[in-house]
Amino acid sequence: MSAVDYAFSHTSEVAASPEQVHAVLLDLERYVDWWPQVRAVASAGPDDAVVVCRSRLPYDLELHLHAVSRDPGHLRVEIDGPIRGHAAWTLSRTHNGTRLEFEQRVHAVDRKFVLASYLIKPVLRWNHAVMMRGADEGLRDYVRTATR
Repeated sequence: MSAVDYAFSHTSEVAASPEQVHAVLLDLERYVDWWPQVRAVASAGPDDAVVVCRSRLPYDLELHLHAVSRDPGHLRVEIDGPIRGHAAWTLSRTHNGTRLEFEQRVHAVDRKFVLASYLIKPVLRWNHAVMMRGADEGLRDYVRTATR
């Protein structure tokens, strides 16, 4: 893997049914309600959205997402912007609710992001880990209040 390539994976569990979790993950425009690092979402058509993310580092990452799969057990988007690739959620039922497996594979294409990949890639990976912890906590709280 080159310096500009990234592969992320993250697994968590939520005490809600796969159907409930799937519905929340499908509703991109409400991500700002539960995922603290998602700052803005704008629909760009039935299969497309623009998402602005900001974790700990002082920059906004604007991503253009295109839905590829909305299947109940697997959601996948193609990503374009300063990074390109894909991200996917795989959902499976557990005795406590839903297991979520997140996978993202992207490569940097924006000149600043490419340079940062060579200089501070561990910091960028840490920044992504913080974002995923925010997703875990936010999603758990959101489905807990939505299912009451």
